[in-house]
Amino acid sequence: MKFLELLMLFLVGWSILGVVGIAVSLLRGERAKGLRHLVWIAGVWAVYLAVLAGVSLRQKQRVLMIGQAQCFDEMCFTVTRVEEVPGFLIHDGSRLVRVSVRVSNRGSKQTQGEARIHAYLVDSQARRWEQSAGVSGVLLTTKVAPGSFIVSEPVFKVARDATGLGLVLTHGRWQPGVLVIGASDSLWHQRTVVALGR
Repeated sequence: MKFLELLMLFLVGWSILGVVGIAVSLLRGERAKGLRHLVWIAGVWAVYLAVLAGVSLRQKQRVLMIGQAQCFDEMCFTVTRVEEVPGFLIHDGSRLVRVSVRVSNRGSKQTQGEARIHAYLVDSQARRWEQSAGVSGVLLTTKVAPGSFIVSEPVFKVARDATGLGLVLTHGRWQPGVLVIGASDSLWHQRTVVALGR
C-alpha cells in the first residue's frame, strides 16, 4: 500500500475516533468540547480535500501507449492489440472494436484480481462507450495466479465517426480511491487513458 493510500486510511480512522469522541462528549453534557472536536475534524477534512482538488486539477492527464502497463498495486493491465470485429452486421452505423488486454499478477503469494475494475472507451469528442455485454469472453476482473497472466478482450460498440479512441480503466466513483491524493480515480482527476491509435 502506498503512502498516500495509508494517509487517507489514517484520516478516515482518525475521523471515526473523533466522531466517537464527540458522541461521548455530548452524552456527558460537554457540548463545547464536542463542538471543538467537530471543528477540528471539519477543518482537517477541508484542508485534505483542498489539497486533493489542487493536485487533481493541476496534474496533466496521463496517456499510455499500446504495450505500456497500467498497474493497481500488484495487478497490471497492458493493452496489446486493438482491432475492428469483422462479420457483425450492425444496422445503426456503428462499429465493434475489440481491445486485447493482458492482465498480469506481478505478486508472488496469492491468486488475485481487481474485482471493481471497469473499462470504457472515449474518443476525441469526449464521447463514452461502455463495454458490450455478452461478447467479451474472459473478464478483466478474472483472478490471476501469482506470476501469471490472462488475456481479456472487451468489445465496445462505438460510433462510425469515432476517432482518437482511448481505453479508460477505472474502479468507479463509489470506492475509497476517490479520496487518495494523486490517484487516477480521485475526485476531479483526469482519467488515465490508453491511446488506441484509432
